[in-house]
Amino acid sequence: MSEPDAPPDTLPDTPPDPPPNPKGVAFRIAQQAGLVALFVATALAGTLSGVLYAYADDLPQISALDDYKPNTITRLLARNGQVIGEFATERRVVIAYDAIGPSLRNAIIATEDAGFNQHFGLSVSRILVTLLKDVLLGERAGASTVTQQLARNLFPIGFEKTVERKVKEAILAMQIEKRYTKREIFALYANQIYFGHGAYGVEAAAHLYFDKQAGDLATEEAATIAAIIQAPERLSPFVDPRRALGRRNYVIQRMAAEGYISDEEAREADARPLVLQGQQTPERSIAPYFVEDIRKVLEQTYGAKALYEAGLSVQTTLDPVLQEAANVAVDRGLRRIDKRRSGYRRPTRNVLVEKRTLETFTTDRWSRPILAGDVVPALVVSVTSGNGAARVRIGTHEIDLPRTAFAWTRKMSAADLVTVGDLIEVEVRTLQGGVPRTLALEQAPIVEASLLAIDNRTGQILAMVGGFSFDRSKFNRATQAHRQMGSAFKPIIYTAAIDRGYTPVSTFVDEPVSYEAGPNQPLYQPLNYDRKFEGVVTLRHALEDSRNIPAVKVVAELGPRNVAQYATRFGFPANLPPFLSLALGSAEATLVEVTSAYTAFPNQGVRMAPYAVESIADREGNVLQENRPEPREAVRADTAFVMTNLLRGVVQRGTAAAAASLDWPLAGKTGTMDEYTDAWFVGFDPNITVGVWVGYDEKKPLGRGETGAQAALPIWMDFMKVYIDKRGDRKNPPRFEAPGNIVFTTLDSGIAEAFINGTQPQGAVITPATVTPAVTQVSQ
Repeated sequence: MSEPDAPPDTLPDTPPDPPPNPKGVAFRIAQQAGLVALFVATALAGTLSGVLYAYADDLPQISALDDYKPNTITRLLARNGQVIGEFATERRVVIAYDAIGPSLRNAIIATEDAGFNQHFGLSVSRILVTLLKDVLLGERAGASTVTQQLARNLFPIGFEKTVERKVKEAILAMQIEKRYTKREIFALYANQIYFGHGAYGVEAAAHLYFDKQAGDLATEEAATIAAIIQAPERLSPFVDPRRALGRRNYVIQRMAAEGYISDEEAREADARPLVLQGQQTPERSIAPYFVEDIRKVLEQTYGAKALYEAGLSVQTTLDPVLQEAANVAVDRGLRRIDKRRSGYRRPTRNVLVEKRTLETFTTDRWSRPILAGDVVPALVVSVTSGNGAARVRIGTHEIDLPRTAFAWTRKMSAADLVTVGDLIEVEVRTLQGGVPRTLALEQAPIVEASLLAIDNRTGQILAMVGGFSFDRSKFNRATQAHRQMGSAFKPIIYTAAIDRGYTPVSTFVDEPVSYEAGPNQPLYQPLNYDRKFEGVVTLRHALEDSRNIPAVKVVAELGPRNVAQYATRFGFPANLPPFLSLALGSAEATLVEVTSAYTAFPNQGVRMAPYAVESIADREGNVLQENRPEPREAVRADTAFVMTNLLRGVVQRGTAAAAASLDWPLAGKTGTMDEYTDAWFVGFDPNITVGVWVGYDEKKPLGRGETGAQAALPIWMDFMKVYIDKRGDRKNPPRFEAPGNIVFTTLDSGIAEAFINGTQPQGAVITPATVTPAVTQVSQ
């Protein structure tokens, strides 16, 4: 039998396990974690590389920014550089980095991307913070850098909040950062971003809200601009001033937090009120008809895309001072005629009928400065039966409208004219402390007019008014309306006569006449305006007094067809009807054609083709088009001067004698059509020619007695008064220069008459043209 096993204590001795080493455990854990992290990083890198590779081919080429040409404003400039018109789909003015003021740069960076100057297009810390806020707090904050915002604004990747769009945006941002400097990126961003109300870029925004350049903004103004970027539609100061102010002050605090301004500067800027100097809508052009005519030509020549997106610079011929004078002259002249002929018409608009309240109603005109002489809308807030007066509101101010303010209506009480809630027109006669004090009742006239001023030596159009109101009607009566000329055509007839050997002292018998008008037609029997006949009259008197019979006889003697053909030398169309009625101005023409024709008289027989644009340049300043004066010889210089001298007589003692009060070397001719349907006056001095037409758009009478002298001449005179004061020299007035073959003979009447040498009366004492009389003598 075997022996039993040995007890355990008899087994060989074994050493016990050593206690665990804390450092080793940590190392192994770290090693394992590192491996996991490396794996995860490798996986993320692979995933990111795959994503980048997947989207890389779908992204646009960043190099396209090398030729960055955003939509910009096409501007029309007056001859003094003043902007008179703008066309754009995006109101943008591109400026360089250095033109953006430091305050504005700092305000944008502090608010939109504080780490702009350090990151590579993406802000990793900002992304992580945003993710944590989104996951832990449910806050959906933005994490886009300035470069990312630029990427999605410049390239067609959309604005949807999707992973795909964010990945594309991140890739583009990194590519932009790799290719361009921070200065270049910021300049691109500042010129591209939207600021509300159609304004793109910081320069347009600065003008829109503060009427300043982007480099001239104060700290609080720069903060306001930067504050708008987040939500232009909601944070515009024009839309919500209270919210805009709060956001502005937040931007100011961000600027202090980032060290761009001190705490004290922040407190001072924060305490300043939000004061806007710009206006929500672009200022209305002083020459809307002129601008619209040019717009049509630009669009036809260069296309709509170039007009509204390419930022053309158009230098025009317009003189802003004369244009303002033309606007006022036409406005005031038409209101005079309307009051004289039409009486008062009840207002067509009542805010209470429109279900609006008297207290809350406002109009855009009240937001602009109001000066003495301005005609502005006013809201009737009360009508008093006792004294016959009314009370109106203009902006926030209420003013009395006493009976003296509407005396021209011949009504004794305002209650006969207006009711509470009516929106009427008033002229501000005086102001006190910038507030309207005394008013006069006005109304928009229903009669129309046009005015055109042309430089005699160049053909440049200096001023143009195409109607009473561009808002009411876009139809340009200066260039589009073909109206019968009346006696305004007689100077062309008499010029043809002078060219054929007639002289100022040639005589005609002013008597009843009749002419064959054709088979089965009644006799043509023209009459004078006054239905009277004066017997033997000179050519001068016939023109000065606008006698019809002598003019008809001249056309009959020269031949209607020859006269019509002769008129083409003055720029009139070749299709003028060759009838005897040409003498009475039955042919139609536009105001620009008639006014341009008259420029040949003071310009020694040379008519300069009228034009409105001097040059057109692209956004880089490359000249695309230049226009220069185009001379068109109409008549000989001596013939032109004889006619000029004759037309001076019309102003000195003829139908336009009222203009002699201007005490200036002037000449011109009135024109009136049968039944007073069209009234004209076209006149000139040695430097400019100005034409005025008055009438209804429909062919209907202005009213008995509304002749060219009564309706058109006063408008012309109002314009010329300003022209003489602003552009003339009273001490050295211009002179009509006579050619060397012109001689002067003093007639028995005392008139110093001009003749082409050899055509003067036999035995007359002549004076050489070298001593041309400054003013033709007038016998009483």
